[in-house]
Amino acid sequence: MRQKTEWNGLRRLLTIVGDVALYNFSVLLGFYVRFGSVLPDRNFYTYEKSAIYISVLFLLINFLLGVYIFYNRRVSDIIFNTILGQFLTTLGLMMITFFGRLFAFPRSVLGLSFVISIVILGIWRVFIYYMYIRFTSDRRVAVLSYENELPAIIENFDSAKNNKHKVTIVITDHFKENAQKVLPDVDIFYLTKSLHDNDRREIIDMLIKENKEVLLPSTFDNLLMLGPNLMNFEDESVMGLSAFRISPENAFLKRVFDVIVSLLMLIVASPFMLISALLVKLTSPGPVIYKQTRITLNQREFSIYKFRTMAANAEAKSGPMLATSNDSRITPVGKYLRKFRLDELPQIFNVLRGDMSIVGPRPERPFFVDQFNAEEPHYYLRHNVRAGITGYAQVYGKYASDYRSKLKFDLLYIKCYSLFLDAKILLQTIKILFDKMSSAGVDEDEEPSYKKLHEIVSENDIKHLD
Repeated sequence: MRQKTEWNGLRRLLTIVGDVALYNFSVLLGFYVRFGSVLPDRNFYTYEKSAIYISVLFLLINFLLGVYIFYNRRVSDIIFNTILGQFLTTLGLMMITFFGRLFAFPRSVLGLSFVISIVILGIWRVFIYYMYIRFTSDRRVAVLSYENELPAIIENFDSAKNNKHKVTIVITDHFKENAQKVLPDVDIFYLTKSLHDNDRREIIDMLIKENKEVLLPSTFDNLLMLGPNLMNFEDESVMGLSAFRISPENAFLKRVFDVIVSLLMLIVASPFMLISALLVKLTSPGPVIYKQTRITLNQREFSIYKFRTMAANAEAKSGPMLATSNDSRITPVGKYLRKFRLDELPQIFNVLRGDMSIVGPRPERPFFVDQFNAEEPHYYLRHNVRAGITGYAQVYGKYASDYRSKLKFDLLYIKCYSLFLDAKILLQTIKILFDKMSSAGVDEDEEPSYKKLHEIVSENDIKHLD
């Protein structure tokens, strides 16, 4: 019998209600610190009338940042999300105040409430996080796979951020019989693609009957089943496979979103672009802007714009090459431009030209696209949308993942597309700018783990059934 309960809807709702209440309390405390017990009637009256709209803005930003998701998080993530969320909320209020004159908020109150809310919300959210860790059960995972796939799977589950999903059992043979043996000891069963179809179906039937959770990898066949078109013919219901495309209506809204966001980004990024251009010009010979042919919507070629981060003749002898970590071709200034993604800022003009989108699959060079198309028959599907400055794979995947892993993220993005998802990825991108792994190249010295399975199982205290 499991002693701990899950973090259910009621607990999550109470967390959100507490969040909104504490944020508004921080604003009130900002008024009190600035004006004392006698508050200016006009300022406080407008706050009272606008509190609901301020709270909606606060919630929208925090939902997009994933603040109320606690699994796969660390305390540092909680604190960073709090600081970033409050910065964006305060920035939004300042813009509304400046352009619309809707809220008579003194800037001093906004500044004070920003600092106060970070402290109060930070303490509250860290407390909630530890309550989540303390009072919810660990999710015990059994992996059903042949031995050759196990090291990569266990490595993915063994992330430092993974605070709840723990691989406790691996099964490498006699899958149905062994799965049946461990049913009482496991919450989630992860079935890899290598299992035979008949075995997988029988195991899934058994797990559904026992009310166990089932995880499946994002293979192409599984991605096909996302977002089906349901149709009824007399007494027959059928599922039509939805295409890996965005509907014309969504494509139009996406383009409007791109133009508006890119114009705002251009205003905000202009000082950084000017400084970056000067640094590139003054520290290495060659052009400031580097143009390179890439592939976008419908496999059309276009010239992508970037601040030059390598020597001007970097590929004169080698030909097309992927960047590696500690790449000698990267200039000292280029290293920092890449680290903070400042080299990507000129791509705002690519978005305005219609070559790219704010969010979408990252564009590759024709040389690599031809190679990937030859190796992977479904690679062309990622070009059913415009290439993006940032994307689902960049936010949720590893930078150094191979193109097949990134392709799964790209196809998942296309299948699940919504304007809300674009906004979420855009805000999540800000976080990865501070992740040193997000802008690193592929490590040419990095080799896959060749440890034997029994060593991996022993290190992670995992029970192995074969």
